[in-house]
Amino acid sequence: MKDIRVTLVQTNLHWENTGANLAMLEEEISTISSPTDVIILPEMFTTGFSMNASTLAEPMNLHTFKWMRNMASKTGALVLGSCIIKENNHYFNRLIWMEPDGNFKIYDKRHLFRMAGEDKIYSAGKSRLIAEWKGWKICPLICYDLRFPAWSRNGFNKPSNSLDYDLLVYVANWPAARSLHWETLLPARAIENLSYVVGVNRVGSDGNGVEYWGGSTVIDPKGRLLINHGNEESIQTTGLSAEELINWRVKFPAYFDSDEFDFR
Repeated sequence: MKDIRVTLVQTNLHWENTGANLAMLEEEISTISSPTDVIILPEMFTTGFSMNASTLAEPMNLHTFKWMRNMASKTGALVLGSCIIKENNHYFNRLIWMEPDGNFKIYDKRHLFRMAGEDKIYSAGKSRLIAEWKGWKICPLICYDLRFPAWSRNGFNKPSNSLDYDLLVYVANWPAARSLHWETLLPARAIENLSYVVGVNRVGSDGNGVEYWGGSTVIDPKGRLLINHGNEESIQTTGLSAEELINWRVKFPAYFDSDEFDFR
């Protein structure tokens, strides 16, 4: 493992306007001046958190997918973010993992936010995505998943003496009304999983009048805050130290005492 750099894109979003959001985000990404390995966008970055899936959904390999492939190729970075996808007559809040060479992976949101009716519109994912990038094992999840520690659990493989992942990422549209929960749960996930945690949220308000505070953040494996974007539009890049992660896991190997169970 070597150190990696992650860029958090905290922005307002044009309500249910894919073209406007892609144009805006392309311009914002073009302002990233320092080298980066991972660019992270909010949940449903093309539309905002909309239940209007029948109108807004795209099939895979259409506009948003091709745009992500182009952004990854231009920047040389892994690009992560979720959008509304239609597949086999089902709608998914789908995170796309796009690499610069066009290789991609997907994660469909497991925990659907019933308080907004998301569970009535979208189909839940069945499995996590954990993949490797630049020597780091990364697990990307989506918004409401943050509230479920079993799904976020960093499993320990005793035969190989290794943990499932090194970096846990949450892309979100997390409302300002529950910002305390966001600020509390992100460090908790880092501490209990001995992992870096990155949360990327949006700002502004959506077409339903829901306000978003932002608070996109990077947390180290000890639960310490490295950066916080506050409540303004912001793009920040920060480094994650492989040495600090490894040293902490050696010094405080709590995972040796973790319970064995099937979190799925």
